[in-house]
Amino acid sequence: MAEGCQFYYITDRKQFAGDECARRGAVLAKIAEAARAGVDYIQLREKDLSARELEAFACECVKVIKKLKAQSQELRTRLLVNSRTDIALAAGVDGVHLRSDDVSPRTVRSIWTQVATRDPIIAVSCRTPFDVARAASEGADFAVFAPVFEKKDAPQVQPRGLLALREACAAQIPLFALGGVTIANAVSCLTAGAAGIAGIRIFQENRIEEVVRWLRGL
Repeated sequence: MAEGCQFYYITDRKQFAGDECARRGAVLAKIAEAARAGVDYIQLREKDLSARELEAFACECVKVIKKLKAQSQELRTRLLVNSRTDIALAAGVDGVHLRSDDVSPRTVRSIWTQVATRDPIIAVSCRTPFDVARAASEGADFAVFAPVFEKKDAPQVQPRGLLALREACAAQIPLFALGGVTIANAVSCLTAGAAGIAGIRIFQENRIEEVVRWLRGL
């Protein structure tokens, strides 16, 4: 089970020290580190950036990944942009991550394929097993279930727990566990049926290669 564990790194430049330039540089370095370590998906989630800023930053991220893929054909990391399908298309990323209240994956795929020749990767944020089942029925490629555990930066948000995660994993779609996931509790998410682990801190606060090697080596 762990050998097939997938990983989804979600960026948050505000967790890094320094000025804006330093923070963006830190994200680009982490994206390169994630791609080299074999992380399957990366979501650019810098929601406070303007549309122009987000597009420019997404283009920088695309360049980093393309350069690495040119050096190694084995790299399979896909880059997604949070919510903004228009920016995802303009920047040439691989897909989009939709909020639970966004337009449906089916609508996004229809729009995308009219504009681009490549088929997009579409992920959806979910908070209930029903949300996951709906994402599957609407053609999403995978869903992200959150928060599984209590988050230290949002203690007021009620965690869904492992029982709800297990129920959600019954849907016919790969499911990533998100929210308070650490190296210590990630195994319990995989045991519950999750296809992979999604997160910010688990990747930004650790050496990604070690996280990937440890969980896939179980």
